[in-house]
Amino acid sequence: MDDGRDPAPARDRFALPPEAYFAGNSLGLQPLAAADAVAARMAEWSTLAVEGWWDAGWLEMADALRPPLARIVGAEPADVAVMNTLTVNLHLLLAALYRPTPQRYRIVIDDDAFPSDSHAVQSHVAWHGLDPADAVVRDPGAIDGTTAVVLLAGVSYLTGAAADIAAVTAAAHAAGALAVIDLAHAAGNVPLALRADDVDAAAWCTYKYLHGGPGAPGAIYVHPRHHGVPRLAGWWGVDAAERFRMEPDFVAGPGAAGFALSTPPVLALAPLQASLAIFDEHGMPALRERSVRLTGALADRISATRGCELLTSADPQRRGCQLSVRVPGAHELAGRLREDHGVICDVREPDVLRFAPVPLITTYEECARAATALEALLG
Repeated sequence: MDDGRDPAPARDRFALPPEAYFAGNSLGLQPLAAADAVAARMAEWSTLAVEGWWDAGWLEMADALRPPLARIVGAEPADVAVMNTLTVNLHLLLAALYRPTPQRYRIVIDDDAFPSDSHAVQSHVAWHGLDPADAVVRDPGAIDGTTAVVLLAGVSYLTGAAADIAAVTAAAHAAGALAVIDLAHAAGNVPLALRADDVDAAAWCTYKYLHGGPGAPGAIYVHPRHHGVPRLAGWWGVDAAERFRMEPDFVAGPGAAGFALSTPPVLALAPLQASLAIFDEHGMPALRERSVRLTGALADRISATRGCELLTSADPQRRGCQLSVRVPGAHELAGRLREDHGVICDVREPDVLRFAPVPLITTYEECARAATALEALLG
């Protein structure tokens, strides 16, 4: 396959650095429409001031992003809310769903869980007076009758491995536990079907594969069976019809929207709105098909490179677009890839390079350039 037969479908819709960019798993590139979207909100603020909430539709801005995000994660819009950032949202979900008892109190996480997930669950069990050394289990195979919550990554930040979310959820439910999925590296990367897979809840960021901008607002999914659970509350979670009555008692809005706390960041939502419009134009099924082809081409080259150990599965069903490569001197290699060959990837301690050929943007020529540069440096 080549760029003539399989071109990047939205490459002309993003601001491109001069280098071949393979770090979209850390920060997605800027949609060209984002600048105008932010400028429009700035203009509304300058001319309308507070009336922008009504006259410019700011009140509904976060809600308007629920349908496109729901399409990406396989959910109904009512089950999705745009709010806060990833770890804040994980804390809010755990506060609502993690209810330990003397018999059922453990949280199961990945052995290679992203540090923030580990910090979050350790703090929750300690908040409940439990010992993290006992109550946090870093082994997805250890789900049993003492498990209260299973919190696993949809795609591993370190290895790029894609979880079988349906199987994880089924195992959690069979043990009487809840399944919460961290989709930071999965949303916009791999096909998701949260409602069909019966997931209890999920949270994700939008600044990686979803191109929402540095520190962009995150989102949550909550299965309808949990819409009514007690949760930490704030005024933006109040039913929209009641919010401006300013009543002291909390009346939750319907669905996942009732988990929101604070006023939405209108300026920060604008780039995400621009990006999600691109995803809606192309759709995850088509992007996934190209991702399998594109990532496979790069994986074949890296697998044949002397000195490289490809940590990510060779099976396209067990990975997204990220390829993790264990190689000695990874930090030095990353620097030389950029400085000498114009290739940007990223590094994870102690010796892992991560390459993410994003199907919306990355070309086969760029994949060949990255592989050739790696071969030359390790030759």
